[in-house]
Amino acid sequence: MNPDIKSEEDIAKMRESGHIAGHILARVASEAKPGVTTQELNDLAEKLAREAGVKPAFLGYDNFPAVLCTSVNETIVHGLPGDEKLHEGDIVGLDFGVIYEGWYSDTAVTVGVGEISFEAQRLLRVTKKALRLGIRKAKPGNTVGDIGNTIQRYAESEGYSVVRELVGHGIGKDLHEEPHVPNYGKRGEGEVLREGMTIAVEPMLIDGLADLKLAADRFGYQSPHSKLTAHFEHTIAIKAKGAEVLTEARR
Repeated sequence: MNPDIKSEEDIAKMRESGHIAGHILARVASEAKPGVTTQELNDLAEKLAREAGVKPAFLGYDNFPAVLCTSVNETIVHGLPGDEKLHEGDIVGLDFGVIYEGWYSDTAVTVGVGEISFEAQRLLRVTKKALRLGIRKAKPGNTVGDIGNTIQRYAESEGYSVVRELVGHGIGKDLHEEPHVPNYGKRGEGEVLREGMTIAVEPMLIDGLADLKLAADRFGYQSPHSKLTAHFEHTIAIKAKGAEVLTEARR
C-alpha cells in the first residue's frame, strides 16, 4: 500500500492536532514528580484533552484502556498507568496523541523525576538528539532507511542499543499508517519519502542489549535485564525543503 499524501489543508489540521497534543504532553510532563502516580498523570491528560475538545488517540486502541502511556525506567513503551508512585531518580516515558477533526497526532518524551543520575541524564540527552538527527534526514528523495541508519549509527556510537521490534510509522486519518519507520537500517533502503507524507519518528534506546519482554501489565514492553530505556517522538510532515515538526507545543 502506498503511503497517503496529504494536502496542505490536511497538514494544517494535523498541525493543530499536533500542537494540542504537544501542549498537553508538556503540561503532563511538568507534573511527573516524586509521589505522583502514573494514573494521576493519565487523569490529567484526559482532563486536558476534554477541555481542548479533542479525543485521546490511544484510548481503546488495541484495547488500551488509558489515554496516556506511562513507561517507567526499564519499560520502554506502552506502559499502562496505575497506582504506582513515581520516585526520585526514576525516568518516565510519556506517550500521547489526540484526534482533531479526524486527524491524529502522536508524540512522546522521557523525563526525569526529581534528581536523576548522570547515566539517566545522558540516555535522555542521546535519545532526544537521535530524534533530532533522524528528523533532519526526513526530506523528499531520502528513504526511511536514511532516517533509521542515522538514528542507529548515532545511538550505537554512544553505546546504546536501538529497539528493532517496535518502529515509527505513517500517521494521518489513522494512528498507524504506511510506511514503517525503523530506528535502524541501511542508507537508501525502504520507502522513498515524498512531499506531503506524514510520519512519526520515534527513537527507542536501551542502555544495554536491545532485548524486549512483555511487561506484567500485558501492554508495556521492557528490558528483561532491567536496563534504563528512553523514548522520544514527534509527528512530522515532509515538506519540499525538509521536515516540519507538527507536535511541538505552541508558544
